[in-house]
Amino acid sequence: MADHQYIFDVTMTCGGCSGAVERVLKKMDGVKSFEVSLDTQKATVTTEPTVSYENVLAVIKKTGKSVTKGEADGVEMAA
Repeated sequence: MADHQYIFDVTMTCGGCSGAVERVLKKMDGVKSFEVSLDTQKATVTTEPTVSYENVLAVIKKTGKSVTKGEADGVEMAA
């Protein structure tokens, strides 16, 4: 099975916001790499095949940030 790539549009207003998202992704099992951009308001996450879109979405939402849109392996998903 191939790795997954998930892209989330996350409402972030400052470096603290993007830092919070980075911290939770760093601690999450199965995340191979991620890039959080305050400029583009996006979090791009590459995970092992066993990690679901819903799990990553839930972890990002735990930071209190609003996720307005999501994509899993090129397919638009519910946020």
